[in-house]
Amino acid sequence: QVQLVESGGGLVQPGGSLRLTCAASGFTISAYVMSWYRQAPGKEREFVAWITSLRGTTNYADSVKGRFAISRDNDKNTVYLQMNSLEFEDTAVYYCKRVGENPLWGQGTQVTVSS
Repeated sequence: QVQLVESGGGLVQPGGSLRLTCAASGFTISAYVMSWYRQAPGKEREFVAWITSLRGTTNYADSVKGRFAISRDNDKNTVYLQMNSLEFEDTAVYYCKRVGENPLWGQGTQVTVSS
């Protein structure tokens, strides 16, 4: 079955860290640009980060630059999002996405930043 499954979300205090995991099955992530998006309550889904398939080049939204890091382990068919210095505004459902002609979304994982 072709799917993306996110995990690693949860409740964290401001300034804390979380690492999200996106496990792919049914296809090989090494052939794709992979990305993370997020959707906060009452807001549209927005881009967070992407990573290319060959060189692992990364790009980030300005709002997370310097705090978040996207990475991939092609052997494990998994993409990660390391989130540091979390802020209240980072509260959202985080989605993994396979980029390309046939985009594929995961079901999302909730991240809540609260004191």
